Amino acid sequence: MAIAGSPKKLAKDIAEGFLSLTPSMLRQYSAADLKTILTHLAIVARELRGETIPLEDVMAIKARNMKLTRISQNDMVIRAYGKKMRIPL
Repeated sequence: MAIAGSPKKLAKDIAEGFLSLTPSMLRQYSAADLKTILTHLAIVARELRGETIPLEDVMAIKARNMKLTRISQNDMVIRAYGKKMRIPL
């Protein structure tokens, strides 16, 4: 099944915490879709790291770090699923 909507929007929703990928959710995606999701997760992570946040704004730094953590966790879930199902990513 193809990705519904924009892959970048999916990656942003993952970063914001609106969506979290699980192995059962990943079954519906093809290998090309999983590669696309991984690529867009990396793009969103790069954009987040590129933002300049003042050091005094602790809550904004915390929010950015949580987004990066969510992206990293979902990246690991996709890679583990690909390894288990022998999907080259």
